[in-house]
Amino acid sequence: MADHARGKRSPVTCHFKCGNACLGPECNTSDNPSFRDIASAALTRRALLGLGAAGAVGIALAAATPSGSAIAAPGAGFANGGLSFDPIAPVPMLVDDFNVPAGYSWKPIIRWGDPLFSGVPALDFGNQTAEAQAGQFGYNCDYIDVIADRSGRTAVLASNHEYVNPGIMFPPSDDAAELDRRAAISKAAHGFSVVELRRSKIGQPWRYLVDGRRNRRITADTVFEATGPAAGSALLKTAEDPEGRWIKGTLGNCAGGTTPWGTVLSGEENFDGYFAWAASTAGQKRYRATPSAKSTYTFERIDPRFNAHDAGFVNEPNRFGWIVEIDPEDPTSTPRKHTAMGRFKHEGANVIIAEDGRAIAYMGDDQANDYLYKFVSKGVFDPRHTPVARRKNLGLLSEGDLYVAKFTGNSPAAEIVGTGALPADGLFDGTGQWIPLTQGGQSVIPGMTTEEVLVFTRLAADKVGATKMDRPEDVEPNPKTRKVYLALTNNSSRTAANVDEANPVTGNRNGHIIEMTETGGQSGTTFGWSILLLCGDPAVDQNTYFAGFPKELVSPISCPDNVAFDSVGNLWISTDGAPSKIGYNDGLFKVPLEGPERGHVQQFLSVPRDGETCGPIIHDQESMVYVAVQHPGENGTVAAQTSYFPDYVPSHRPESGLVAAPRPSVVQVWRG
Repeated sequence: MADHARGKRSPVTCHFKCGNACLGPECNTSDNPSFRDIASAALTRRALLGLGAAGAVGIALAAATPSGSAIAAPGAGFANGGLSFDPIAPVPMLVDDFNVPAGYSWKPIIRWGDPLFSGVPALDFGNQTAEAQAGQFGYNCDYIDVIADRSGRTAVLASNHEYVNPGIMFPPSDDAAELDRRAAISKAAHGFSVVELRRSKIGQPWRYLVDGRRNRRITADTVFEATGPAAGSALLKTAEDPEGRWIKGTLGNCAGGTTPWGTVLSGEENFDGYFAWAASTAGQKRYRATPSAKSTYTFERIDPRFNAHDAGFVNEPNRFGWIVEIDPEDPTSTPRKHTAMGRFKHEGANVIIAEDGRAIAYMGDDQANDYLYKFVSKGVFDPRHTPVARRKNLGLLSEGDLYVAKFTGNSPAAEIVGTGALPADGLFDGTGQWIPLTQGGQSVIPGMTTEEVLVFTRLAADKVGATKMDRPEDVEPNPKTRKVYLALTNNSSRTAANVDEANPVTGNRNGHIIEMTETGGQSGTTFGWSILLLCGDPAVDQNTYFAGFPKELVSPISCPDNVAFDSVGNLWISTDGAPSKIGYNDGLFKVPLEGPERGHVQQFLSVPRDGETCGPIIHDQESMVYVAVQHPGENGTVAAQTSYFPDYVPSHRPESGLVAAPRPSVVQVWRG
C-alpha cells in the first residue's frame, strides 16, 4: 500500500477504514460560501455564548494564574468534580502498552473472537470460520455502552464493529477458495454485539456471560427494517428486496449513542468501500467520486449485492449510510434504519429531549469538508416506564425534520489568517443557523423529492449553502448544561483560501472542538458557537488554544474523535490518529468546562501501539471508565505483529508457525 498517510494513522487504516478517501477526488465540489463571504458581527460574543460576566472572569482567572498553581482545590466547584486522578504523561507512539493513572487498574471485558454462546468455539487464529465468527464478539469495536440494571450488578454491553484488517487476521494467500473463506469471515465480523455482564458489587470489574439472556450478534446478513419517508422508495429497491423496505446487514458502524428510551443508535460511516462502485449519477458521486472495479474487502466474490455494477443491485449502496437503531433488551427484535435522519457518512447520533418534549439528534458527516446535521422528531418523548410509552418512543426517529448547519463568524476576514492565531476579540466565535432540508416530513429543496433529499442528503445540503467543516465526527449535547460539543478531527485539505472562523487552521492536522449554545431551545433554528480547543502540542505549536487555560499546563492532545460527559458535566475526549509531530499514542482526556480550570486538558489513559481510543463511557460515581481499543497493531502482519494487546502472549500456536494477533477489545478501568 502506498504510504500516503501522515502521522500515526497508517495507510492500512486508511485503506480498510475509509477506502483511501483522501487519495480520491474531492466529493464535495460545491461552491458553498466561506465565512469570508458571510461574516457578520450582528451579535456580540458574550450575548451569543451566554457566558456573561462569570464566564469572562473564569477565563481571566485561569489566564492570570501563575504557572504551576492553576489547579483549584479538589471539589472546588462544577469543573473539579467527577473522577479524580493524576494525569499520565504522554506515551511514545511505538509503545505497545495500555497505560492508566496511579491507583487505577484495567482489564478487558471482552475481546475480538470471544464466544457469546456455548455452542461457539473460542477464537482459533489458524482455524477461524465464518460460522464461528457470527457467534463471537466482532472486530474493531467502536461505539460502546454499559447499561446497568437497577441493582448495579447486572448490565448489558452494546458494541458495534466498524471494519476489519485481514492483513493481521490471516497470513498471505492467493488461493481463490481461501480468499472467499476469508471474505465470509470478515463479513461476519461486522455489525453489533450485545452481551450480558455481571459483577460482584458496584465499582468492581465486570465479566461477560456466555449464553446471557440478552446476548446477540448482528452481522452484515441480519435483516433491518427501513423506516421513514424513503422506506419503499424506488431508490432503495433491489433484486433481492423489490419492496425497498428490508435491508440485509449493517456496515462501517462508527460512533453512536444510547437514547433516553434505552435503545442504541449507531452511524453507518464509510460504507462506499464495501461495494464495487458504479458511481454513475451525481448522487452516487457525492459519496464516492470515482467508480471502482472491486471493493475494499471483495465481498462481491461471495455475495452479488456488493457488486453495484449489476443492474439488480445498483441501489444497494443507497441502503447503507443510515442511522441504525437496535433494542439491546430484546434479542428477537428487528433492528431499523431510519431514513428520516438522512443518509451520509454518519459518525453517530446523540439524542437529547428538547424543552418541548421532542427528541433531538445531532449528527456529524465524517468526511473532509462535509457537514453538521440535526434531526427534530415529530412526536414527543413519553417518560413513563410502561409498554405503551416504550412503543411510542420507539417510533420517534421515524418521523421528523432534518436540518444542516451554517456557521457565521463575527470577526473580520482579514483576522482569520490560517495559523490558528486568535482574532482581535480573543475568540473564534459567531452565530449559526439550522437550515431545513425537510419540514413536516417533506422536502423543502427545489428540484428534489423527499426521497431524494433523504437518500442523497449531501446534495440537498450543498444546495442550501451549508458550511464545510473539518471532518465533523462525534457531536453530543452536555446533559448538565445542554450545550453541544462538536469534535472536528482534522482536515489536511483545508487551504489558506478557504479557512474560516469555525475552521481557522490551514491544513488542520490536529483538529478542534466547537462549543455550541442553542439560542431558541434545543429544537430551535439558531445557535451561538465558539471554539473551545484548538488541539495540538503547545511545545511545538504555539497557536494551540485551550479555552484560555495556560498552555504549559495541559496534556498535548490531537485528533479529537469521540466525546462523552461525566456526572458533573466535564468533557471527555478520545483521540484517533495523532500526527507524527505529536508522536504519542492515542488516549482519553478530561476537560473541565467551567470555572478556573476550563480548558485544562488532562490525559487519563493511553492505548497501545497503532490503536485508536473509542467509546468512551465515564461512570465517575463508581470510579469506572470504559473504552473500546480499535485496530491495535494495525501496521503489523501475521508474521510480524506490532502489538500483542490485550493478552501480550506473542505465541499462540507455535506448532503452526502462526503468532497471536492483537485483539480489539472493550476495556474497563477502575480505581484499585
